[in-house]
Amino acid sequence: MIKSKSTNVVWHEGKVTCEERRKIIKQRGLVVWLTGLSGSGKSTIAVEVEKALIARQKLVYRLDGDNIRHGLNSDLGFSEEDRHENIRRIIEVAALLKDAGLITLVSFITPYRKMRELARGKIGARSFIEVYVKADISICAQRDPKQLYKKAKKGELADFTGMSSPFEEPDNPDLIIETDKQTVKESTHQLITVILDHLKKEK
Repeated sequence: MIKSKSTNVVWHEGKVTCEERRKIIKQRGLVVWLTGLSGSGKSTIAVEVEKALIARQKLVYRLDGDNIRHGLNSDLGFSEEDRHENIRRIIEVAALLKDAGLITLVSFITPYRKMRELARGKIGARSFIEVYVKADISICAQRDPKQLYKKAKKGELADFTGMSSPFEEPDNPDLIIETDKQTVKESTHQLITVILDHLKKEK
């Protein structure tokens, strides 16, 4: 746990509860955390799932690893320390969106188990779905939409997950999507089914 550097701050309680917000938008907040190697298909699936859920009148928001590094986390690099801070900030943002009642799709590599455990602990197991978007690294390298694997092989990228930096596979994810064995449509349908089933149970 990172020690806060803020002083003279006190939590200010409001007069609106999560349940009151839930009644207005008719859904409970949920965080769907997609983890996996670069090129495994996390962002692609999240984009399709977001679109499909909106079509079903669900309030959903997508947090993408690259997008967040353009703004909120633009000051962070890819050292282990910075990766932890990157995820810590996103956990806090996702927790706020969950509290507001949104379904939040988080697509971040999240290479270390302790990061994902921190996310589940902060969000709460009842409102957290860990999704391992799995693909063989050779397939990810073939896709290589950002040419990162090629750069890593040339030594142009330090701390590249799966090559010069570790990726710790989830021990017991709530869902595994094998994108090297199924289509984007199949993967999207698989995740949407899990999300909608979860929401039904939480009513």
